Amino acid sequence: MKNASVQRNVDWISILLYVLLVFAGWLNIYSASLPAETTSIFDLNQIYGRQLVFIIICIPVIILILAIDTKFYEKYASIFYVIGLLSILGLFIFGKSVKGQTNWYQIGGFGIQPSEFVKTTTALLLAKYISDTQGQLSTLKEQITAFIIIGIPTLFILKHDTGSAMLFVSLIFVLYREGLPAWYLWVGLITIILFISALIVKPIVIIASIILISGLHFYFNKKLNRNPFIYLILTVLMSSFALSVDYVYDNLLESHQKDRINVLLGEDINLQAEGYNLNQSKIAIGSGNWTGTGFLKGTQTKGGFVPEQHTDYIFTTVGEEWGFVGASVVIILFVCLFFRLIYLAEHQKKRFNRVYGYCVVCFLFIHFAFNITMLIGLFPTIGVPLPFFSYGGSSLIAFTVLLFIFLKLDANKINEW
Repeated sequence: MKNASVQRNVDWISILLYVLLVFAGWLNIYSASLPAETTSIFDLNQIYGRQLVFIIICIPVIILILAIDTKFYEKYASIFYVIGLLSILGLFIFGKSVKGQTNWYQIGGFGIQPSEFVKTTTALLLAKYISDTQGQLSTLKEQITAFIIIGIPTLFILKHDTGSAMLFVSLIFVLYREGLPAWYLWVGLITIILFISALIVKPIVIIASIILISGLHFYFNKKLNRNPFIYLILTVLMSSFALSVDYVYDNLLESHQKDRINVLLGEDINLQAEGYNLNQSKIAIGSGNWTGTGFLKGTQTKGGFVPEQHTDYIFTTVGEEWGFVGASVVIILFVCLFFRLIYLAEHQKKRFNRVYGYCVVCFLFIHFAFNITMLIGLFPTIGVPLPFFSYGGSSLIAFTVLLFIFLKLDANKINEW
């Protein structure tokens, strides 16, 4: 009866969008990795053959997730979280270095990236904690605890994979939805603006702007009895941060991180070195024009001009071979999935389900946004896969697990009313 209930109530719209994205991703991986001599689509020596195996593996994974009782995910959220952290710590001993980053376990001929799965374990524990709190993250203790749940895996992953670590920051929007004061978001936004501005403009200009804006804000809001000392403290803190940016940039960032920021800011770069990937990415996407060059007919794709095109740069294949129209269709599919998941999350009776649903949306959206924007030069290249699209067993299976746990929770909500 339970299995029949799941089949009736599972959201088939989300599943359809998932299937379309996975299939479209495989087609583009096939195009990006097809050798001169065509072989079987099941050829495990080829990237597209291995990706097809990963897709097939997802089928029993989905069946298992939908068969497990929903209480299991909430009851053992803490254990999953600890296992996830241990898998990250194990990289210090058993991890394999790939391109300077030790974020993989090598098992036979396949690699496993634990940071992809830790997103799910963190989302489960965060949902469990918030659902157990009686308030709306209104107390400092609740806020700090929530930040610790997010912060611990972020710090662990930061050593191995800076790009993946940044993605956990997106969970602040989940906290905001559940009652976190809006000033946290403003602090984050202002910090980002100050950091970027300090790299472009002289510090004296930044400080003068901070003083001017603070003074005007205080003057026009003086009827609200604003405390001038608060304005003074904030002005000093922001000015100090702006002055510290150069030190952080020069002494704390790695050379490849500086290169990525320079590329983003349009500094003089070597198009045959640090600027090569972005330049080739733009060429590939731009060459597609409106309708693309056609499937398997992309000159940039067939010529191998875009490095690692089947992974983080897979969307360049879409842009070249399917053009603006095809790229728009893919983006629309993603946007439809995001809105569908938000709709489902808002219609959950249990807070645990809703919070977890929003975690899923945040992780999927931030991957999508970072991946697309980094390919067109609006965000630094940080090595973020496009969900369900980029090559990789870890990312595909992890995103599948992340999504279908929520679809299982949603399918069971009829029994919770």
